[in-house]
Amino acid sequence: MTPNWDDLRVFLALTREGSLTGAAQRLRAGVATVSRRIERFEQALGVPLFLRHQSGYVLTDQGKALLPRAEAAEEALAGLLHAADEQDRIRGNVRVASIESLITPLLVPALAPLLAAHPGLDVEILFSTQTVNLHRHDADLALRMVHPDHGNLLVRQVVVMGFGLYGPPTGAAPARHVSWPDHVSLGTVLAWSRAFAGPDTPRLSVNTLEAQVQAVRQGLGLAVLPHFLARPAQLRLIADRLPDGGAMERPVYLVTQADLAASRRVSAVSGAIVDAIAARRAEFGPD
Repeated sequence: MTPNWDDLRVFLALTREGSLTGAAQRLRAGVATVSRRIERFEQALGVPLFLRHQSGYVLTDQGKALLPRAEAAEEALAGLLHAADEQDRIRGNVRVASIESLITPLLVPALAPLLAAHPGLDVEILFSTQTVNLHRHDADLALRMVHPDHGNLLVRQVVVMGFGLYGPPTGAAPARHVSWPDHVSLGTVLAWSRAFAGPDTPRLSVNTLEAQVQAVRQGLGLAVLPHFLARPAQLRLIADRLPDGGAMERPVYLVTQADLAASRRVSAVSGAIVDAIAARRAEFGPD
């Protein structure tokens, strides 16, 4: 008969407690179960392990001889389980380059449970209006609205982000338009903004979305903004299409260096991001 190695735990528990009742309590099992498993373990080993007395169970000479090896096996198993637990932990640093609109409302809350579960994981979130270079390892992951046209990259479209022309929550629509500075590399959004404004339309230019949302909310102007940000700020949608009827929307791509595709830390972070976007996909489109 081959020993059942789970019976090793029963042998050690009975050795340490000295009684079936004590061993059963330690193992959270029934007394009859402990007795049966000890008998099975003795039969499998072919030697008696305990002397049965009214006062309790005492190790035989054979049991005493096997005890150090049983304890060594217990220690080895504990080490194995600890090593397996360490392997299951996600460690290291992951750099995520993101478009600004997703950082505060989506990325930070999406990564919170992952970071809490894996204290050894570090994440850097980077924002720039310039496209980061993944080939230079400026980042491990990137959320961008332009599809890369070369390189050893994995590209996945995760959502389509819709935009609209928004004004203050109440009152008349201001004449001024709020937009990006001309030097910022957001040509498409700038072009949408200009489509609603004449050549002499007064402007307020600011290079953060948060400031643009606040400027519109305070009645300083109109702005082309993502629905995802404008609606929670209770801004008023004035138009969800361009004057010529064209849609205002941009795909959002998750781009990963192909050589990092098998990295557990990178896949864990990318998975958390994709799941968060999928759960809130409806928020990116118009009502």
